[in-house]
Amino acid sequence: MLAIVFLVLLCLIVLASLLSSAETSVTAVSKAKLHGLAKKGDAKAKLVLELQKNVGLSLSTILLFNTLCLTIVNNNIGDITADIFGKEAIIFVSIIMTAIITVYAETLPKIIAVNSPEKVLMLLIRPLWLVYSIFRPITLAINNFARAHLKLFGIKSNADDEYAALEELRGAIDMHFAETTHDANNERAMLKSILDLREVSVEEIMTHRKNVTMINIDDKPSEIVKQVLESPFTRVPLYKNNHDNIVGVIHAKALLRAVNAHKGSLDKLDITSIATAPWFIPETADLIDQLQAFKARREHFAVVVDEYGAFNGIVTLEDILEEIVGDITDEHDIAVKGIRPQDDGSYIIDGTVTIRDVNRQLNWELPDEEAATIAGLVLYEVRLIPEVGQSFNIHGYHFEIMRRHRNQITLLKVKSI
Repeated sequence: MLAIVFLVLLCLIVLASLLSSAETSVTAVSKAKLHGLAKKGDAKAKLVLELQKNVGLSLSTILLFNTLCLTIVNNNIGDITADIFGKEAIIFVSIIMTAIITVYAETLPKIIAVNSPEKVLMLLIRPLWLVYSIFRPITLAINNFARAHLKLFGIKSNADDEYAALEELRGAIDMHFAETTHDANNERAMLKSILDLREVSVEEIMTHRKNVTMINIDDKPSEIVKQVLESPFTRVPLYKNNHDNIVGVIHAKALLRAVNAHKGSLDKLDITSIATAPWFIPETADLIDQLQAFKARREHFAVVVDEYGAFNGIVTLEDILEEIVGDITDEHDIAVKGIRPQDDGSYIIDGTVTIRDVNRQLNWELPDEEAATIAGLVLYEVRLIPEVGQSFNIHGYHFEIMRRHRNQITLLKVKSI
């Protein structure tokens, strides 16, 4: 009879060992590999993915059953030891059992699981799924009971799964591109930029209204044709009476087709019929939504307005793509050198250069939550309009005002402290 009891206890230790291995495997397994296997029809991979949909509950269930097994073992070993050797021997047996359980039911299984998480899970997933299905209601009740107590202390137990997943991806990207080669840095920056699209608003990347090339629709058609041909841009906004009143967008290719088909004087060309209606978007739209909107509407150009509906700037599909891959230039682009390195390690930066461009080009970490441009950052931090020659230390960088036009900072000298 005693032999049977010891055999049962040994089986429980083995079971606890397998559960410890499964616990580690669930967290260490590659989700990408599982998705690949599941798409190929692997039933076991699909079960693992089901476990990972609610990984907290899965781990709690495994731990509950593991704890139950080890509690039964310890209690029975204690009773058997007391019956055979007396109560004095319990302490020595407890030390021995602790060592056995630590090594064989915890450490070794977890080492094996870390080295081969996929193999371990594929081997154990069916019995593990059975345990999960049986003990899930009990675990769920315990978790709800625990959460109810946490609420009494004002502690929220719901984690932001989306944020955690994004941070996991960012960590994986940093780890994968640990080498510091130029190509690796570019690839890492591109991948992380894709993850950041949700956090960047249109306002941060748009071309401000002061820098937008515009044409008065009341100009002579021949003059409009000339201005479009002289412009380096494919699409040009048209305004009427004042720059805030955008009435259309003219595409250079559409204009040239109309000019080619037109007979007679260009001044009789109907510009209004050639132009397309402007598409207005709010400055608060994030880049991922705007990218989807560009795709859905099959458009590449949008007019950005503020909360009062006033014209604020323009944004193009190329602007969003540049957030991912960096600056895209062609033979018609105007080269704008807004960041100029100096011999003393500082940089002369135009006030209109965006903080994101500065961070990307110089590998700096200036905050861009409250301001879009480098000049805007200074104004936000110092809370006044500085004079030429004034300098400030902001977020670990030394800013010196070199030029100002009216109330606008146009040129700064910046150096890392």
